[in-house]
Amino acid sequence: MRSINTSEIIKNIKEMCIEANHYLSEDMRKVFDQAKKQEQSRLGCQILEQLDENLNIAAKDMIPICQDTGMAVVFMEIGQDVHIEGDPIEDAVNEGVRQGYTDGYLRKSVVNDPILRENTKDNTPAVIHYSIVPGKNIKITLAPKGFGSENMSKIFMLKPADGIEGVKEAVLSAVRDAGPNACPPMVVGVGIGGTFEKCAYLSKKALARPADSSSPIPYVKELEEELLEKINCLGIGPGGLGGTQTALAVNVETYPTHIAGLPVAVNICCHVNRHVSRVL
Repeated sequence: MRSINTSEIIKNIKEMCIEANHYLSEDMRKVFDQAKKQEQSRLGCQILEQLDENLNIAAKDMIPICQDTGMAVVFMEIGQDVHIEGDPIEDAVNEGVRQGYTDGYLRKSVVNDPILRENTKDNTPAVIHYSIVPGKNIKITLAPKGFGSENMSKIFMLKPADGIEGVKEAVLSAVRDAGPNACPPMVVGVGIGGTFEKCAYLSKKALARPADSSSPIPYVKELEEELLEKINCLGIGPGGLGGTQTALAVNVETYPTHIAGLPVAVNICCHVNRHVSRVL
């Protein structure tokens, strides 16, 4: 049995909040540079150059990539052979977010009640997803999510007879409706299967997967590639001003579901798609 003190969780989450909001991850840099090479619209190329300049200034001068530094979404994959010592783990995660957003001078965007809307002034609480996995480590993935793109999320409760063609049309309709509001070129996370809430979780988790990766399931990999091609034919383009690079990646995650259902969730993220992972 390996012991990890929650002080380590606090320290790492604090650092991850600052890192994710100032630096583009390596996988996102790879797909962004690829988009710059493939964009065919002159205006689209200019927009991508401006976005790239913004990314470079953010990293050089330690200025947030975007003024919306997001609501912290945290995936905690906890090894079943780990003993956690110290504070309750949820308190530790939120303390890490609190320190990261306060000490990093990041915008605090969380309100303590969805109707009363009083700002918590430290960007807590985070949205935390826990999973117990084999091993002696804790993997933390932090994904700050801005709400320009989050507000473009959709869930479709399809019929089984709709099949994969219904899934494709659902994803394309969500992207069409999002248009420029998700700050394209975007990353599209898709969850298929499970239940109403499970497919939404899958779509969020899909965004935290490396953008330059593919599903290990052959038909899902083909679906990702086809959707990316079709989305980039919509003409929305960088900044929503037209072009051939509307999406940088499409990541699809699946899960078993009920014989009577075909839930599909689409969670879109902007061109920075902030995420960072560490293993303790």
